[in-house]
Amino acid sequence: MKGREASDDAPESLPARMLNEFVYCPRLFYLEWVQGEFSESADTLDGRRIHRRVDEERGELPNPEEWAAGLKVRARAVSLSSDRLGLVAKLDLLEDEEGMACPVDYKRGHGPENDDGIWEADRVQLGVQMLLVRENGYPCERGYIYYAETKRRVALAWTGALERLVLETVARAREVARKGQIPPPLVDSPKCPRCSLVDICLPDEVVFLLRGPQDTVSVDVRPLHATRDDALPLYVQAQGAMVTKQGDLLEIRQKGVVIATARLLEVSQASLFGSVTISAGALHELCERGVPVCHFSFGGWFYGITHGLSHKNVELRLGQFRVAEDPDRALAIARGMISGKIRNCRTLLRRNHPGEIQAPLDELARVGELVDTVGSAETLLALEGAAAKTYFAHFGGLLKADIDGTGRFDFAARNRRPPKDPVNAQLSFLYAILAKDAAVTLQSVGFDPMLGFFHRPRYGRPSLALDLMEEFRPLVVDSTVLSLINNREVGKSDFVRRGDAVALTRDGRKKVLAAYERRMATEVRHPIFGYTVSYRRLLEVQARLLSRHVLGEIPIYPAFCTR
Repeated sequence: MKGREASDDAPESLPARMLNEFVYCPRLFYLEWVQGEFSESADTLDGRRIHRRVDEERGELPNPEEWAAGLKVRARAVSLSSDRLGLVAKLDLLEDEEGMACPVDYKRGHGPENDDGIWEADRVQLGVQMLLVRENGYPCERGYIYYAETKRRVALAWTGALERLVLETVARAREVARKGQIPPPLVDSPKCPRCSLVDICLPDEVVFLLRGPQDTVSVDVRPLHATRDDALPLYVQAQGAMVTKQGDLLEIRQKGVVIATARLLEVSQASLFGSVTISAGALHELCERGVPVCHFSFGGWFYGITHGLSHKNVELRLGQFRVAEDPDRALAIARGMISGKIRNCRTLLRRNHPGEIQAPLDELARVGELVDTVGSAETLLALEGAAAKTYFAHFGGLLKADIDGTGRFDFAARNRRPPKDPVNAQLSFLYAILAKDAAVTLQSVGFDPMLGFFHRPRYGRPSLALDLMEEFRPLVVDSTVLSLINNREVGKSDFVRRGDAVALTRDGRKKVLAAYERRMATEVRHPIFGYTVSYRRLLEVQARLLSRHVLGEIPIYPAFCTR
């Protein structure tokens, strides 16, 4: 596994909390410190609750020269640093005890049952705090860990052995950061299930994909992450509407009247269609929360995204640029994505077509085999086009003959810009929605969604989002359109014709979006890892796996192919 070139540009001031993470799990340290990843969990929120009292700066801290016994100092949220050591720490509490300055570190859990009752990671973190207290000129011979769950305060004495442990840990952490190569995941570790970054780390998935053919050790992929998201996209298409913020709610107003509300905690993204505006207050809040605002034309053309500061994982974007500039590596990823798309198209036809279609199934299988060994991007593009032509030539056979007594929805071929029939109108609209979701997901992972490996860069085109969505087109969009038509959820009244173009009406878009969200919430069994996951969550899993491949951690990008 090849990492980026060694660099001396690692951040200089290493926080004591990051050394705690390094001892607990070097991979967690790398994800948080080097790649800038962070995610809340029940444990992190509970830890924040425990720290509420000590996070508020209170109490006076005299200068070291003024320190003397009997000062009765109790200073909270004390920040100390050392340029010489390149360390920084925020002490929960610093108090005077018999003339000594004693740091107290608050922890949410409980200590171990060993002799001194302190976890090794906590020992190092408190040791850094004690070292910085001494480095800043205060007398310090001991510190304390307070475990909130057991309400137990455990003392730690300053010794030469503790100082060596701290300095050696600092050196090892800096070396890991300097090398620029993420440490391997823990194997079947009990630490993983409660880690806040388990969705990002994918420890069991990476270990599973790294197994060689000679590896006889059985690896089970545990379902460590949620199967679906609690937060959902907000769609606003009422023309002239305005999205505003009121407390913890987003309010959608039209002509001054509130027509809908949404809790900020339950919004994963906001999609605005046509002449929908958003207030500065609402936009600021969404940017601060990391919730993207997606902009569409009235007809559903995806314009772009407004979001807060870019993801901190510069390392991933640099890796993405390097891969995009390497024709062989970019082609290998593109082959996997297009191969996955063709296999999923073939599966959709095989499962749902009522007629005799062995010939097109054989043709798709033949093209798929050629894709796996294709040697140029131009040939891959031609093969993808040939597979799409075969697939869509038989897509109309998946539609039921009559949906509402007014005639069937005819589909002869795929057309767009503009779509010329109701089926193509739905496909084009939902492909734009899926491209939006892929772009949002890639951005949340740390990618630049504009630079792809199969779709070449073009002004305004989210090329990598189009790459990622390839294998999901038949599984999500095409399946949704078939369901809408065959289950009589849409009718001819949900479409409007303007010349040669056909578009969805406002009510038609509502029905189509509702069906799309149901499909994205559908849970499927992952064919490689075996756990159950929703399509929306699966989109993120695939983006994370792509990041692991781009950074050289796993050998191939494993496309998702339904069984």
